Amino acid sequence: MPSACAVAAAAAAAAVMAARCVRLARQSLPAYLSLRPSPRLLCTATKQKNSGQNLEEDVSQNEQKTDTPSSEKILLDEKVKLEEQLKETVEKYKRALADTENLRQRSQKLVEEAKLYGIQGFCKDLLEVADILEKATQSVPKEEVRDDNPHLKNLYEGLLMTEVQIQKVFTKHGLLRLNPVGARFDPYEHEALFHTPVEGKEPGTVALVSKVGYKLHGRTLRPALVGVVKAA
Repeated sequence: MPSACAVAAAAAAAAVMAARCVRLARQSLPAYLSLRPSPRLLCTATKQKNSGQNLEEDVSQNEQKTDTPSSEKILLDEKVKLEEQLKETVEKYKRALADTENLRQRSQKLVEEAKLYGIQGFCKDLLEVADILEKATQSVPKEEVRDDNPHLKNLYEGLLMTEVQIQKVFTKHGLLRLNPVGARFDPYEHEALFHTPVEGKEPGTVALVSKVGYKLHGRTLRPALVGVVKAA
């Protein structure tokens, strides 16, 4: 069993240690309290933080407001450019359509004219044959065409029938004969060989037809060779 003296010594030592601990705690408490932020400081820091966030948000909003008009202007400029390009493209398309339609109409007209007047050269050659037939029939004396002269009569009638038939063929293909005796002189259909006064005839009219003319589908293929009446 420990003696009473040892117990007393241990108790005294423990009391000394406790006193030291209390003293050290009292010395450290002001420093700790100085390091701990006060509620007022915390409130001020929170306000500053919120103010900084609000300032950043205001700056961001101002930047967005500044950028928005610039973006709208760029979009409007692009819209104007695209509208101009669309308008120009539509105009080019319309002109192309008009040119194509004009080309189609010209081509169609050329085809139709080729169908109508493709036989023009052939008709001109046949006109000489018709002229020869007409001269042949006109050269036969009518008094010689009698029943007692059957050979001449048959030949004459054959020439007449051939002449009538060739005129039918001409008419079928749009080739019309021009014999303008007594008609007004037309420089598009007639060719004047001479001018002469003729009693009882109106000046400017056709007095004599030396060679008949022809028109193919309304176009003069060969003008009639005529003599024109002039004033006395």
